[in-house]
Amino acid sequence: MAESLNTIEPSLLYTAVLTCHPDTSNHAVRSIDVRVCWHHEGTLALTYTLTGNCTRLQIPPSRSPARADDLWRHTCFEAFISIQGDLAYQEWNFSPAGEWAVYHFRSYRDRLPLRDDEPAPALRVHNTKNRLDLDTRICLPHRLTLPPLQLALSAVIEDDRGTLSYWALKHPPGKPDFHHPDAFILEVASLNGAVIRKEPQ
Repeated sequence: MAESLNTIEPSLLYTAVLTCHPDTSNHAVRSIDVRVCWHHEGTLALTYTLTGNCTRLQIPPSRSPARADDLWRHTCFEAFISIQGDLAYQEWNFSPAGEWAVYHFRSYRDRLPLRDDEPAPALRVHNTKNRLDLDTRICLPHRLTLPPLQLALSAVIEDDRGTLSYWALKHPPGKPDFHHPDAFILEVASLNGAVIRKEPQ
C-alpha cells in the first residue's frame, strides 16, 4: 500500500463510521470508515477507507491534482467543518482522481464567493479490487485550530451502473442532505484537546 500521509505521530485519533442513506443503496460497498486527527503541525488529517467490491464501482482515474467543481456528481469523499456554535462552515470535496474543492458558507447553503487563495490539501489515494483509501491533510486557518470544531463527514459513491449512493455519519429525515445542521455530530476539540463523538439527541 502507498505510504500514508499519517506518518507523523498524530496528537489524537477518532474513527467514525458512515452509513448509507435509507433511500439509496450500493451493495458493492461493505463499509466506509473515516479516521480523523490533528497533527502537531496544525493540519487536520482525514483518512477515508472504503471496503467492498471496488470492481463494481466507478472510481475516477488519477489526474493531475487540481481544484474542480461538481465532484459530488461522481465518487467523492466530503468533510463539512464548522466552529462549535457557529452557523458558518466549510465544505471540502476530495475525489479519488486527485481533484479537490472547498466552499465557504455563511449559514445553511448560503455560499460565499469562491476564493483564489485556498491552500490545496495534500491528497494520496490507493485503490485495490477490495479497498479504496483516500488520505488527505487540510491546512485550516489558525482560528479554526483553537475552538472546538463540529464535523459532518460523508461520501458519494457511484456504482458501475452510474447510480449514486449517499453515506454520512447521520442522515436527517428526508432526502440526502449533507449540509443539514443535524449532520454535524462529530465534535473535535482544539488542537491540544480530545476528539469526542457527540451522541444524537
